[in-house]
Order: sequence, then structure tokens, then C-alpha cells
Amino acid sequence: MTNDKLSIKLRRTEVTDLDKFFQFQLDKEAIFLAAFTPKDPTDKSAYLIKHTKLLSDPTINNQTIIVDNIIAGSIAKFVMEGDAEITYWIDRNFWGQGIATKALKEFLSIEATRPIFGRVAFDNFGSQKVLEKCDFVKIGTDKGFANARQTEIEEFIYKLT
Repeated sequence: MTNDKLSIKLRRTEVTDLDKFFQFQLDKEAIFLAAFTPKDPTDKSAYLIKHTKLLSDPTINNQTIIVDNIIAGSIAKFVMEGDAEITYWIDRNFWGQGIATKALKEFLSIEATRPIFGRVAFDNFGSQKVLEKCDFVKIGTDKGFANARQTEIEEFIYKLT
């Protein structure tokens, strides 16, 4: 369900946003759905060191998702093995409102890199729908070790050209 009345804005991520993002990724249900997470998602120091460094990487486009003046999540483009990939994380308090879809559409209007890929756990149906609503096409599958589940799982690979 989309709430068209919500005001969604993106802005460049600031170091001060990272504390809020860290809190989001402590949510056990969110971690399970994301699947491919750090080995220890409770290690705040490691999180802050890693993500502070990423903010200064010119190949990464980090944006903070603001909903009605509240930080609701993050979205970024990064490069892995030569391919541009998309990642996003929405605070669970904002799930089911169409925020991820709106934020991704807005992000794709400012991030011109194409093709761009999205990867999602096989059972993360919400994120699959977000990618599909933004014209990503499922092009394949892969398997990888999901720290959040402590097992290898299938992930779907999506592509936007």
C-alpha cells in the first residue's frame, strides 16, 4: 500500500545519520530478510568505521531517505566486481507504505549509472516487489552465505538497463 501523502526526500548521507542506520539494522526481522549482513550486526564500532569510510568513497552514492522530516532509511549505489548495485534499508516502522518504491524511483532519477543490479534473498518478497515496480527485471539467481541466517541461501539477481 502506498501512502501518497507522505513527503519523501533524499539527501546525501551524513556521518550523523549512521547512528540511526545502525539502530535500524539491529531489528531481527529486518536482518533476517536482508540476509546478507555483517557477521556481527551488533558491533557498532565496526559499523561506524566501515560506513564512515564508505561515505568518502566517490564510487558510492549514499543517500538518506527522509519521510516527513524523519530519517526512514538509506539507499545507495555501490560497485561490486565491476557492476553497479543498489542497496536500501527501510526502518520497519515505515514498511508497507510504498516508501522503498518511492525512494528507489527518486534515487534512480539522480543516479544515472546503468545497468544497475539489485540482489535480494529468495524469500524477501517485499524487496522483490520494490525492484519490479521500479522496472528491474529478474535475470538470474546465485547462492551465497547469509550471515543473518548462518547458511547458504538463494538470492535473486535483478537488472535495470
